Amino acid sequence: MDSANWSDQPAPHYLAPAVTRSAKIVVAGAFGVGKTTFVGSVSEVTPLRMEEPITEASVGVDDLRGTPHKTTTTVAMDFGRIHLLGDRLVLYLFGTPGQARFRPLWEGLTEGALGALVLADTRDLDGCHEVLGLLEEQHTPYAVVINVFPDAPRYPLDEIRQALALDPDTPLTECDARDRRSCVYALITLIEFLTTRHPSASLVEPRS
Repeated sequence: MDSANWSDQPAPHYLAPAVTRSAKIVVAGAFGVGKTTFVGSVSEVTPLRMEEPITEASVGVDDLRGTPHKTTTTVAMDFGRIHLLGDRLVLYLFGTPGQARFRPLWEGLTEGALGALVLADTRDLDGCHEVLGLLEEQHTPYAVVINVFPDAPRYPLDEIRQALALDPDTPLTECDARDRRSCVYALITLIEFLTTRHPSASLVEPRS
């Protein structure tokens, strides 16, 4: 690239000088639950999205009843980054594809993760059971957040907790995946859970 054009390029996004800790967080959930939107809402850098158009090959495989206008699907992962705790902690967010056929990829993305945030949709709570089962098999701690779609039914969180068979101490909250503030609150809820319930987690390492 001609050096004269460097001034026309966007400034790079570096980590804040105050960062002392970092962690990998997986954003998981069923197909069409809003994971890509969530990562895009909170990421401080332009999120990396690995999406492809939904084709006729997905007919009968991917359930589009809850998202009839969805035209793309994540086929590998979404990636974003956010600073928390006064810029002392940086989270690297890895959004998983929602379809169960990508289970081997789920397993790879959860490796080395401090924890997971599982998005759920009240129109299809059963859709997140397989993700929750995988996280429990891998002993990955997680919190659950209900993505409140405008046309989705609302239920008391106690009823949702029972429907998902969540442990009493598993965090359960709500957010609008389009709203950055509510998404950040969901991440903070997860981090508070991880630090209070799993203080010995060795995956949050001091920045070298």
